[in-house]
Amino acid sequence: MTLRTGAVRTLVECLVETLADGVVRTSVTDSPATVEVQRDRWVDSLSAAHGAGAHFFDFLTAYDELDQGFVVLVHLSTPDAHDHVIISTRVARDDPRLATVTSVYRGAAWHERETHEMFGIEFVGAERDDPLLLPAGFGAHPLRKDFVLAARVARPWPGGVEPDEDVSKRARRRPLPPGVPADWPRLEGGETP
Repeated sequence: MTLRTGAVRTLVECLVETLADGVVRTSVTDSPATVEVQRDRWVDSLSAAHGAGAHFFDFLTAYDELDQGFVVLVHLSTPDAHDHVIISTRVARDDPRLATVTSVYRGAAWHERETHEMFGIEFVGAERDDPLLLPAGFGAHPLRKDFVLAARVARPWPGGVEPDEDVSKRARRRPLPPGVPADWPRLEGGETP
């Protein structure tokens, strides 16, 4: 089956037919069309999409849904870029592993490395997982929602300040910056370390 311009519906139908119960949900009314697949059918879904004509790999990324784990997604399109589809899967927070898709889309290697670095999702079978953007040994994953932003802790947080308000004359305790846990240690004067 070859994908033609305007044939996103055909691609989605091909994925549903090929993966059967491996498809969690689909939507062809949105642009781009979306297909969510089960984690164990991740590589199969991308192979089927490639076989149906979605040869252009645009990007792979993830987002954090806290207790629900992570959603890993890829954006694919046809070579003429008229038809787009997003294929996604969920990865458990306590087992953040997913098979690599570099055997289908070689260009996914860099994106998998970045997603590993930023979210801590291991891509099983990937050739490399060394850091791209962070210093070696950084030891944290900055795009996770449970990551405390150091910049919010390093500088004193003025809280809600009016343009002409002098914060040094406030009697009340300063609020913590957004994203800093309430049990984060405080220094003298209320600032966090």
